Amino acid sequence: MADGPKKNPECVRVVVRCRPMSRKEVEDNRKRIIEMNLELGEITVKNPEADPRELPKPFTFDQVYDWNSEQAYLFETTAQPIVDSVLTGYNGTVFAYGQTGTGKTHTMEGQWEPHEMRGIIPRAFNRIFERIEQTHDQNFLVRASFLEIYNEEVRDLLSKDPKNKLELKEDVDRGVYVKDLTSYVVKKAEEMEHVLMAGKKNRSVGATLMNQDSSRSHSIFSIIIESSNESPDGSKHIRAGKLNLVDLAGSERQSKTGATGDRLKEATKINLSLSALGNVISALVDSKTNHIPYRDSKLTRLLQDSLGGNTKTVMVANMGPADYNYDESISTLRYANRAKNIKNKPKINEDPKDAMLREFQEEISRLKAMLEAQQGGEGGGEIDMAAVAGGGGGGGGGG
Repeated sequence: MADGPKKNPECVRVVVRCRPMSRKEVEDNRKRIIEMNLELGEITVKNPEADPRELPKPFTFDQVYDWNSEQAYLFETTAQPIVDSVLTGYNGTVFAYGQTGTGKTHTMEGQWEPHEMRGIIPRAFNRIFERIEQTHDQNFLVRASFLEIYNEEVRDLLSKDPKNKLELKEDVDRGVYVKDLTSYVVKKAEEMEHVLMAGKKNRSVGATLMNQDSSRSHSIFSIIIESSNESPDGSKHIRAGKLNLVDLAGSERQSKTGATGDRLKEATKINLSLSALGNVISALVDSKTNHIPYRDSKLTRLLQDSLGGNTKTVMVANMGPADYNYDESISTLRYANRAKNIKNKPKINEDPKDAMLREFQEEISRLKAMLEAQQGGEGGGEIDMAAVAGGGGGGGGGG
């Protein structure tokens, strides 16, 4: 894959969102210990056990969103710039982090109805196809895949057998990828929604004391957007951006979630992979460390390019406002605070070797040549590229 011009490093963008008090927290007379200054991007956390005269602990981030924040505003100010950059050939990642029950899935997915409650993922779908509709000098090919990491096993949520374990592979051109992961060619936002819904049916969730539908796995919904435009000299150039939309399982304490049996085993694996993610973040911002432990978990290997690599990344740290979550809230904010200092080096991915769009263009050229030969060179007319691309849209294995 050809390198573009060298870019200055850019830091991972970190924003924090605090959910409202839950009905149970209000009924239990819990106190809110979080204050947010939206203009300054500052959060202060008051220790409920500390001396009342002790000043609350302050943290500053790229942006903060309080319990009144709206889904549309969050998307427009955090994820939309990433989505737009993927359409121009950059890689982008948006991931939600936080303790279980703090609203990560609400942030990433939201509710489908009413429309204003939709989260980052469905809004990203609409944004992608809106921008494609507005672009008339390029051809686009959009593919989607959906996987989960459950108990340190990578599973294809779009497979006929989603319980099958898949292998992680790595090569120079593609970096880390999942072997035999299903991908679908999609031509509109509604098709992308169908892909998401089909995968969601296979997602591992379970009830805990903290959350009735707790995500028991990390999920990554990936969208590859290839675009092709013609240079003045007639040569075609392909760019390929990849968007990862990541909903991490929540960090949790067994004493609070009441996890036993399978739930406890899941929690142990979740916490181990989140700990590995924390170690990678710490190593990336420690100037004395040369070794980055990406290989310590499947999650960190798959996010390797998003943390310290060729990707524009936004981390949305989610937290709760109540006093009994003080320790978890401080832990989340410290984690997020470290991530602010990770430097990535995003570049436009030009003329990737494995572009599916090139295969379609070559097929179109071959068909045109056949038509012209059959018609004695009298002109074969236009062939609809979307129709050819549509032939590959059924499902087959993608990388």
